Amino acid sequence: MKFPVISELVTTDVTLLKIDATLNETIELMYNQNHRSVIVQDNNRFYIVTASDLLRLKLKNYNFNQKLCEIRLIEIPTILKDKNILEAISFLEQSIEYVSVIDQDNNFYGIITHTDIISNIDPETLMDNYRICDLININKPICKVKEDTETLEVLTKMVESNLDNIIVERDNKPVGIVTTKDVMKLLKSSADLSVEISNYMTSPLETLKESATLKDAINFMTKKHFKRIVVVNDKDEIVSIMLQRELISLSYSKWATLMKEYSSELSQINELLNKKTKKYEEMASVDSLTGLYNRYKFTELFVSLYATMIKRENDMSLIMIDIDHFKNINDTYGHNSGDKVLIGISGLLKQYFRNVDVICRWGGEEFVALIPTANIENSEKIANKIRIAIKESSILDTLQVTASFGITQVKQGDTLEIAISRADEALYEAKNSGRDRVNIHL
Repeated sequence: MKFPVISELVTTDVTLLKIDATLNETIELMYNQNHRSVIVQDNNRFYIVTASDLLRLKLKNYNFNQKLCEIRLIEIPTILKDKNILEAISFLEQSIEYVSVIDQDNNFYGIITHTDIISNIDPETLMDNYRICDLININKPICKVKEDTETLEVLTKMVESNLDNIIVERDNKPVGIVTTKDVMKLLKSSADLSVEISNYMTSPLETLKESATLKDAINFMTKKHFKRIVVVNDKDEIVSIMLQRELISLSYSKWATLMKEYSSELSQINELLNKKTKKYEEMASVDSLTGLYNRYKFTELFVSLYATMIKRENDMSLIMIDIDHFKNINDTYGHNSGDKVLIGISGLLKQYFRNVDVICRWGGEEFVALIPTANIENSEKIANKIRIAIKESSILDTLQVTASFGITQVKQGDTLEIAISRADEALYEAKNSGRDRVNIHL
Protein backbone atom coordinates (compact mmCIF):
# COMPACT_ATOMS: atom_id res chain seq x y z
CA MET A 1 0.00 0.00 0.00
CA LYS A 2 1.44 3.38 -1.00
CA PHE A 3 0.28 6.96 -0.81
CA PRO A 4 -0.94 7.75 -4.34
CA VAL A 5 0.36 10.58 -6.50
CA ILE A 6 -1.85 13.42 -7.73
CA SER A 7 -2.10 12.10 -11.30
CA GLU A 8 -3.82 8.94 -9.99
CA LEU A 9 -6.65 10.94 -8.39
CA VAL A 10 -7.01 14.06 -10.51
CA THR A 11 -10.28 14.91 -12.24
CA THR A 12 -9.60 15.73 -15.88
CA ASP A 13 -13.26 16.22 -16.86
CA VAL A 14 -13.16 19.93 -16.03
CA THR A 15 -14.94 22.90 -17.54
CA LEU A 16 -12.15 25.31 -18.51
CA LEU A 17 -12.85 28.87 -19.69
CA LYS A 18 -10.61 31.68 -20.81
CA ILE A 19 -10.54 34.92 -18.84
CA ASP A 20 -12.30 36.85 -21.62
CA ALA A 21 -15.52 34.75 -21.46
CA THR A 22 -18.71 36.46 -20.27
CA LEU A 23 -20.81 35.60 -17.23
CA ASN A 24 -23.64 34.49 -19.52
CA GLU A 25 -21.27 32.13 -21.35
CA THR A 26 -20.10 30.82 -18.00
CA ILE A 27 -23.55 29.98 -16.65
CA GLU A 28 -24.61 28.46 -19.99
CA LEU A 29 -21.59 26.15 -20.07
CA MET A 30 -21.94 25.15 -16.41
CA TYR A 31 -25.63 24.34 -16.86
CA ASN A 32 -25.17 22.35 -20.08
CA GLN A 33 -22.35 20.27 -18.58
CA ASN A 34 -24.07 19.94 -15.19
CA HIS A 35 -21.07 21.40 -13.36
CA ARG A 36 -21.38 23.53 -10.23
CA SER A 37 -18.08 25.28 -10.85
CA VAL A 38 -15.81 26.30 -13.69
CA ILE A 39 -12.05 26.87 -13.84
CA VAL A 40 -10.93 30.13 -15.46
CA GLN A 41 -7.46 30.35 -16.98
CA ASP A 42 -5.43 33.53 -17.30
CA ASN A 43 -2.02 32.51 -18.63
CA ASN A 44 -0.42 30.48 -15.81
CA ARG A 45 -2.96 31.53 -13.19
CA PHE A 46 -6.20 29.73 -12.45
CA TYR A 47 -9.39 30.96 -10.85
CA ILE A 48 -12.70 29.37 -9.92
CA VAL A 49 -16.28 30.52 -10.41
CA THR A 50 -18.95 28.60 -8.46
CA ALA A 51 -22.73 28.57 -8.51
CA SER A 52 -22.66 30.55 -5.25
CA ASP A 53 -20.54 33.24 -6.91
CA LEU A 54 -23.02 33.54 -9.78
CA LEU A 55 -25.93 33.79 -7.33
CA ARG A 56 -24.15 36.55 -5.40
CA LEU A 57 -23.57 38.50 -8.61
CA LYS A 58 -27.19 37.97 -9.68
CA LEU A 59 -28.52 39.38 -6.40
CA LYS A 60 -26.22 42.38 -6.86
CA ASN A 61 -27.79 42.96 -10.30
CA TYR A 62 -24.54 42.46 -12.21
CA ASN A 63 -24.66 42.72 -15.98
CA PHE A 64 -24.11 39.12 -17.11
CA ASN A 65 -22.66 40.36 -20.40
CA GLN A 66 -19.58 41.41 -18.43
CA LYS A 67 -16.38 39.45 -19.03
CA LEU A 68 -14.76 37.37 -16.32
CA CYS A 69 -11.66 39.57 -16.47
CA GLU A 70 -13.84 42.43 -15.19
CA ILE A 71 -14.95 40.46 -12.11
CA ARG A 72 -12.95 39.85 -8.95
CA LEU A 73 -12.29 36.10 -9.06
CA ILE A 74 -10.93 33.68 -6.47
CA GLU A 75 -7.49 32.39 -7.42
CA ILE A 76 -6.75 28.74 -6.62
CA PRO A 77 -3.31 27.23 -5.98
CA THR A 78 -1.55 24.82 -8.33
CA ILE A 79 0.30 21.57 -7.78
CA LEU A 80 2.30 19.32 -10.09
CA LYS A 81 0.57 16.11 -11.09
CA ASP A 82 3.57 14.01 -10.00
CA LYS A 83 3.45 15.22 -6.39
CA ASN A 84 2.44 12.96 -3.48
CA ILE A 85 -1.18 13.11 -2.26
CA LEU A 86 0.05 14.28 1.16
CA GLU A 87 1.04 17.59 -0.41
CA ALA A 88 -2.48 18.07 -1.78
CA ILE A 89 -4.03 17.36 1.61
CA SER A 90 -2.02 20.26 3.06
CA PHE A 91 -4.01 22.53 0.70
CA LEU A 92 -7.38 20.94 1.41
CA GLU A 93 -6.88 21.20 5.18
CA GLN A 94 -6.76 25.00 4.73
CA SER A 95 -10.42 25.00 3.62
CA ILE A 96 -9.36 25.20 -0.03
CA GLU A 97 -11.95 23.21 -1.97
CA TYR A 98 -10.08 23.04 -5.28
CA VAL A 99 -6.44 22.79 -6.34
CA SER A 100 -5.48 23.07 -10.02
CA VAL A 101 -3.13 20.38 -11.30
CA ILE A 102 -0.49 21.14 -13.92
CA ASP A 103 2.14 19.13 -15.76
CA GLN A 104 5.88 19.81 -15.90
CA ASP A 105 5.34 22.31 -18.76
CA ASN A 106 2.80 24.31 -16.69
CA ASN A 107 -0.08 23.09 -18.87
CA PHE A 108 -3.44 22.63 -17.14
CA TYR A 109 -4.02 18.94 -16.36
CA GLY A 110 -7.13 18.90 -14.14
CA ILE A 111 -8.28 19.61 -10.60
CA ILE A 112 -8.21 17.69 -7.34
CA THR A 113 -10.94 18.11 -4.72
CA HIS A 114 -12.24 16.54 -1.54
CA THR A 115 -14.36 14.29 -3.77
CA ASP A 116 -11.31 12.87 -5.55
CA ILE A 117 -9.57 12.10 -2.27
CA ILE A 118 -12.53 10.53 -0.50
CA SER A 119 -13.39 8.39 -3.54
CA ASN A 120 -10.01 6.72 -3.25
CA ILE A 121 -10.17 5.84 0.42
CA ASP A 122 -10.51 2.08 0.92
CA PRO A 123 -13.45 1.48 3.32
CA GLU A 124 -12.14 -1.99 4.17
CA THR A 125 -9.22 -0.41 6.02
CA LEU A 126 -11.49 1.48 8.41
CA MET A 127 -12.98 0.33 11.70
CA ASP A 128 -16.53 -0.92 11.26
CA ASN A 129 -17.39 -0.02 14.86
CA TYR A 130 -16.37 3.64 14.45
CA ARG A 131 -19.81 5.26 14.39
CA ILE A 132 -20.98 8.65 13.14
CA CYS A 133 -22.46 9.55 16.54
CA ASP A 134 -18.95 9.33 18.01
CA LEU A 135 -17.62 11.82 15.49
CA ILE A 136 -20.24 14.49 14.92
CA ASN A 137 -20.08 17.91 16.51
CA ILE A 138 -23.50 18.48 18.08
CA ASN A 139 -22.72 22.18 18.59
CA LYS A 140 -22.08 22.73 14.90
CA PRO A 141 -24.63 25.28 13.62
CA ILE A 142 -27.13 24.08 11.01
CA CYS A 143 -29.05 26.55 8.87
CA LYS A 144 -32.72 25.54 8.58
CA VAL A 145 -35.84 27.16 7.12
CA LYS A 146 -39.50 26.19 6.97
CA GLU A 147 -40.90 24.84 3.71
CA ASP A 148 -43.17 27.88 3.20
CA THR A 149 -40.25 30.36 3.33
CA GLU A 150 -39.99 32.62 0.27
CA THR A 151 -37.30 31.47 -2.17
CA LEU A 152 -35.67 34.92 -2.42
CA GLU A 153 -35.33 35.03 1.38
CA VAL A 154 -33.59 31.65 1.35
CA LEU A 155 -31.17 32.62 -1.43
CA THR A 156 -30.39 35.94 0.25
CA LYS A 157 -29.63 34.08 3.47
CA MET A 158 -27.26 31.77 1.60
CA VAL A 159 -25.36 34.76 0.21
CA GLU A 160 -25.25 36.80 3.42
CA SER A 161 -24.11 33.86 5.56
CA ASN A 162 -21.83 32.38 2.88
CA LEU A 163 -23.69 29.04 2.90
CA ASP A 164 -23.62 26.31 0.28
CA ASN A 165 -26.72 24.56 1.64
CA ILE A 166 -29.86 25.15 3.70
CA ILE A 167 -32.07 22.44 5.20
CA VAL A 168 -35.82 22.73 4.66
CA GLU A 169 -38.00 21.46 7.53
CA ARG A 170 -41.59 20.51 8.19
CA ASP A 171 -42.63 19.93 11.82
CA ASN A 172 -38.97 20.03 12.90
CA LYS A 173 -38.02 17.22 10.51
CA PRO A 174 -35.91 17.67 7.36
CA VAL A 175 -37.90 17.24 4.14
CA GLY A 176 -35.58 18.84 1.62
CA ILE A 177 -32.34 20.69 0.97
CA VAL A 178 -31.28 23.66 -1.16
CA THR A 179 -27.70 23.43 -2.46
CA THR A 180 -25.61 25.29 -5.01
CA LYS A 181 -26.77 22.76 -7.59
CA ASP A 182 -30.37 23.89 -7.05
CA VAL A 183 -29.20 27.51 -7.26
CA MET A 184 -27.73 26.80 -10.70
CA LYS A 185 -31.12 25.56 -11.91
CA LEU A 186 -32.83 28.70 -10.59
CA LEU A 187 -30.31 31.00 -12.24
CA LYS A 188 -30.59 29.17 -15.54
CA SER A 189 -34.39 29.13 -15.62
CA SER A 190 -34.96 32.68 -14.28
CA ALA A 191 -37.41 31.14 -11.80
CA ASP A 192 -39.99 33.05 -9.78
CA LEU A 193 -38.22 33.75 -6.48
CA SER A 194 -41.36 34.96 -4.71
CA VAL A 195 -42.83 31.45 -4.32
CA GLU A 196 -42.19 29.06 -1.44
CA ILE A 197 -38.86 27.26 -1.35
CA SER A 198 -40.67 23.90 -1.31
CA ASN A 199 -41.18 24.40 -5.05
CA TYR A 200 -37.45 24.26 -5.75
CA MET A 201 -35.85 22.25 -2.94
CA THR A 202 -34.31 18.84 -3.58
CA SER A 203 -36.70 16.33 -2.06
CA PRO A 204 -36.95 13.74 -0.66
CA LEU A 205 -33.85 14.40 1.42
CA GLU A 206 -31.53 11.41 1.68
CA THR A 207 -30.14 11.08 5.21
CA LEU A 208 -27.94 8.76 7.24
CA LYS A 209 -28.59 7.57 10.79
CA GLU A 210 -26.15 8.68 13.47
CA SER A 211 -25.67 5.01 14.38
CA ALA A 212 -24.06 4.33 10.96
CA THR A 213 -20.37 3.43 10.86
CA LEU A 214 -17.62 5.48 9.26
CA LYS A 215 -17.43 2.80 6.57
CA ASP A 216 -21.18 3.21 5.91
CA ALA A 217 -20.75 6.98 5.66
CA ILE A 218 -17.91 6.78 3.13
CA ASN A 219 -19.75 4.21 1.01
CA PHE A 220 -22.91 6.34 1.13
CA MET A 221 -21.12 9.54 0.13
CA THR A 222 -19.11 7.86 -2.63
CA LYS A 223 -22.12 6.04 -4.13
CA LYS A 224 -24.39 9.09 -4.05
CA HIS A 225 -21.65 11.54 -5.16
CA PHE A 226 -22.64 13.76 -2.22
CA LYS A 227 -20.44 16.54 -0.81
CA ARG A 228 -22.12 16.28 2.59
CA ILE A 229 -24.14 13.86 4.72
CA VAL A 230 -27.27 14.94 6.59
CA VAL A 231 -27.22 12.97 9.85
CA VAL A 232 -30.47 12.22 11.73
CA ASN A 233 -31.37 10.44 14.94
CA ASP A 234 -33.88 7.60 15.41
CA LYS A 235 -36.73 10.16 15.36
CA ASP A 236 -35.53 11.43 11.94
CA GLU A 237 -34.60 14.77 13.51
CA ILE A 238 -31.49 16.38 12.03
CA VAL A 239 -28.49 16.35 14.38
CA SER A 240 -25.61 17.36 12.14
CA ILE A 241 -24.24 17.84 8.63
CA MET A 242 -20.91 16.11 8.04
CA LEU A 243 -18.71 17.42 5.24
CA GLN A 244 -16.30 15.50 3.06
CA ARG A 245 -13.25 17.14 4.62
CA GLU A 246 -14.29 15.84 8.06
CA LEU A 247 -14.48 12.29 6.75
CA ILE A 248 -11.16 12.77 4.97
CA SER A 249 -9.45 13.84 8.19
CA LEU A 250 -10.76 10.83 10.12
CA SER A 251 -10.08 8.37 7.32
CA TYR A 252 -6.52 9.49 6.67
CA SER A 253 -5.81 9.39 10.38
CA LYS A 254 -6.73 5.72 10.35
CA TRP A 255 -4.88 5.16 7.08
CA ALA A 256 -1.72 6.73 8.49
CA THR A 257 -1.88 4.32 11.44
CA LEU A 258 -2.08 1.37 9.10
CA MET A 259 0.79 2.73 7.05
CA LYS A 260 3.15 2.26 10.01
CA GLU A 261 3.37 -1.35 8.88
CA TYR A 262 5.12 -0.17 5.75
CA SER A 263 8.31 1.12 7.36
CA SER A 264 10.31 1.53 4.18
CA GLU A 265 8.03 4.13 2.60
CA LEU A 266 7.26 5.85 5.89
CA SER A 267 10.95 6.20 6.73
CA GLN A 268 11.49 8.00 3.42
CA ILE A 269 8.55 10.32 4.11
CA ASN A 270 9.71 10.97 7.67
CA GLU A 271 13.22 11.75 6.48
CA LEU A 272 11.82 14.27 4.01
CA LEU A 273 9.55 15.86 6.61
CA ASN A 274 12.33 16.07 9.21
CA LYS A 275 14.56 17.95 6.78
CA LYS A 276 11.82 20.44 5.99
CA THR A 277 10.10 20.77 9.37
CA LYS A 278 11.02 24.41 9.89
CA LYS A 279 10.04 25.32 6.35
CA TYR A 280 6.69 23.58 6.67
CA GLU A 281 5.97 25.28 9.99
CA GLU A 282 6.51 28.68 8.36
CA MET A 283 4.46 27.70 5.32
CA ALA A 284 1.62 26.68 7.63
CA SER A 285 1.26 30.21 8.93
CA VAL A 286 3.07 32.74 6.69
CA ASP A 287 2.57 33.88 3.10
CA SER A 288 5.91 33.33 1.36
CA LEU A 289 5.81 36.50 -0.76
CA THR A 290 4.70 39.15 1.74
CA GLY A 291 5.70 37.64 5.08
CA LEU A 292 2.17 38.25 6.40
CA TYR A 293 0.00 35.58 7.96
CA ASN A 294 -1.79 33.33 5.48
CA ARG A 295 -5.52 32.57 5.51
CA TYR A 296 -5.12 29.37 7.53
CA LYS A 297 -3.24 31.08 10.37
CA PHE A 298 -5.57 34.09 10.28
CA THR A 299 -8.58 31.80 10.73
CA GLU A 300 -6.90 30.20 13.74
CA LEU A 301 -6.07 33.57 15.33
CA PHE A 302 -9.59 34.90 14.70
CA VAL A 303 -11.05 32.16 16.89
CA SER A 304 -8.69 33.04 19.73
CA LEU A 305 -9.18 36.82 19.49
CA TYR A 306 -12.95 36.45 19.15
CA ALA A 307 -13.05 34.47 22.41
CA THR A 308 -11.02 37.20 24.13
CA MET A 309 -13.35 39.88 22.72
CA ILE A 310 -16.41 38.12 24.15
CA LYS A 311 -14.77 37.42 27.52
CA ARG A 312 -13.59 41.00 28.02
CA GLU A 313 -16.53 42.65 26.24
CA ASN A 314 -14.13 44.57 23.98
CA ASP A 315 -14.62 45.99 20.51
CA MET A 316 -12.93 44.42 17.52
CA SER A 317 -12.93 45.45 13.85
CA LEU A 318 -12.11 43.70 10.60
CA ILE A 319 -10.74 45.48 7.53
CA MET A 320 -10.56 44.10 3.98
CA ILE A 321 -8.11 45.78 1.61
CA ASP A 322 -8.01 45.30 -2.15
CA ILE A 323 -5.43 46.81 -4.50
CA ASP A 324 -7.20 48.81 -7.22
CA HIS A 325 -6.75 47.68 -10.85
CA PHE A 326 -4.22 45.06 -9.80
CA LYS A 327 -4.87 42.92 -12.87
CA ASN A 328 -3.99 45.90 -15.08
CA ILE A 329 -0.70 46.28 -13.19
CA ASN A 330 0.17 42.64 -13.87
CA ASP A 331 -0.93 42.84 -17.51
CA THR A 332 0.83 46.14 -18.24
CA TYR A 333 3.98 45.98 -16.14
CA GLY A 334 4.35 42.22 -15.56
CA HIS A 335 3.96 39.93 -12.57
CA ASN A 336 7.30 41.01 -11.10
CA SER A 337 5.90 44.52 -10.74
CA GLY A 338 2.70 43.05 -9.32
CA ASP A 339 4.73 41.18 -6.71
CA LYS A 340 6.63 44.41 -5.94
CA VAL A 341 3.31 46.16 -5.26
CA LEU A 342 2.16 43.34 -2.95
CA ILE A 343 5.43 43.46 -1.01
CA GLY A 344 5.38 47.26 -0.81
CA ILE A 345 1.81 47.45 0.48
CA SER A 346 2.54 44.65 2.97
CA GLY A 347 5.38 46.78 4.33
CA LEU A 348 3.04 49.75 4.76
CA LEU A 349 0.47 47.59 6.53
CA LYS A 350 3.12 46.36 8.99
CA GLN A 351 4.17 49.96 9.57
CA TYR A 352 0.70 51.37 10.35
CA PHE A 353 -0.92 48.49 12.23
CA ARG A 354 0.00 47.68 15.84
CA ASN A 355 1.82 44.57 17.02
CA VAL A 356 -1.42 43.23 18.51
CA ASP A 357 -3.23 43.54 15.18
CA VAL A 358 -3.35 40.52 12.90
CA ILE A 359 -2.58 41.16 9.21
CA CYS A 360 -3.13 38.51 6.57
CA ARG A 361 -2.73 38.14 2.83
CA TRP A 362 -6.21 36.79 2.16
CA GLY A 363 -5.46 35.82 -1.43
CA GLY A 364 -4.34 37.43 -4.68
CA GLU A 365 -4.37 41.19 -4.17
CA GLU A 366 -6.59 41.09 -1.06
CA PHE A 367 -5.49 41.63 2.53
CA VAL A 368 -7.44 41.30 5.79
CA ALA A 369 -6.63 42.92 9.14
CA LEU A 370 -8.19 42.10 12.51
CA ILE A 371 -7.94 44.96 15.02
CA PRO A 372 -8.64 44.02 18.67
CA THR A 373 -10.01 46.70 21.04
CA ALA A 374 -10.78 49.02 18.12
CA ASN A 375 -14.25 50.35 17.36
CA ILE A 376 -15.48 51.21 13.88
CA GLU A 377 -14.55 54.90 14.13
CA ASN A 378 -10.92 54.24 15.11
CA SER A 379 -10.65 51.56 12.44
CA GLU A 380 -11.90 54.00 9.81
CA LYS A 381 -9.21 56.51 10.83
CA ILE A 382 -6.51 53.82 10.59
CA ALA A 383 -7.79 52.69 7.20
CA ASN A 384 -7.75 56.21 5.81
CA LYS A 385 -4.18 56.78 7.02
CA ILE A 386 -3.09 53.61 5.24
CA ARG A 387 -5.12 54.52 2.12
CA ILE A 388 -3.35 57.88 1.89
CA ALA A 389 0.06 56.32 2.59
CA ILE A 390 -0.45 53.84 -0.26
CA LYS A 391 -1.59 56.60 -2.62
CA GLU A 392 1.38 58.81 -1.77
CA SER A 393 3.94 56.01 -1.89
CA SER A 394 6.30 55.39 -4.78
CA ILE A 395 6.01 51.61 -4.91
CA LEU A 396 6.02 51.80 -8.70
CA ASP A 397 7.87 54.77 -10.18
CA THR A 398 5.69 54.90 -13.28
CA LEU A 399 2.28 54.38 -11.66
CA GLN A 400 0.30 55.64 -8.69
CA VAL A 401 -1.00 52.67 -6.72
CA THR A 402 -4.26 52.93 -4.74
CA ALA A 403 -6.38 50.58 -2.66
CA SER A 404 -9.97 50.28 -1.48
CA PHE A 405 -11.08 49.35 2.04
CA GLY A 406 -14.13 47.63 3.53
CA ILE A 407 -14.65 47.75 7.32
CA THR A 408 -17.03 45.97 9.67
CA GLN A 409 -17.37 45.62 13.42
CA VAL A 410 -17.02 42.01 14.64
CA LYS A 411 -20.22 41.20 16.52
CA GLN A 412 -21.15 38.62 19.11
CA GLY A 413 -22.30 35.51 17.28
CA ASP A 414 -20.18 36.22 14.20
CA THR A 415 -18.19 33.52 12.51
CA LEU A 416 -15.20 34.59 10.45
CA GLU A 417 -17.21 33.87 7.29
CA ILE A 418 -20.02 36.20 8.39
CA ALA A 419 -17.64 39.04 9.34
CA ILE A 420 -15.71 38.63 6.08
CA SER A 421 -18.96 38.69 4.12
CA ARG A 422 -19.94 42.08 5.62
CA ALA A 423 -16.49 43.55 5.06
CA ASP A 424 -16.54 42.24 1.48
CA GLU A 425 -19.88 43.99 0.90
CA ALA A 426 -18.35 47.23 2.16
CA LEU A 427 -15.31 46.68 -0.07
CA TYR A 428 -17.54 46.08 -3.06
CA GLU A 429 -19.33 49.38 -2.44
CA ALA A 430 -15.97 51.17 -2.14
CA LYS A 431 -14.89 49.70 -5.48
CA ASN A 432 -18.24 50.47 -7.08
CA SER A 433 -18.10 54.08 -5.82
CA GLY A 434 -14.86 54.92 -7.58
CA ARG A 435 -12.10 53.04 -5.65
CA ASP A 436 -9.39 54.60 -3.46
CA ARG A 437 -11.82 54.98 -0.60
CA VAL A 438 -12.96 53.50 2.71
CA ASN A 439 -16.46 52.13 3.19
CA ILE A 440 -18.18 50.74 6.33
CA HIS A 441 -20.73 47.96 6.76
CA LEU A 442 -22.24 48.15 10.28
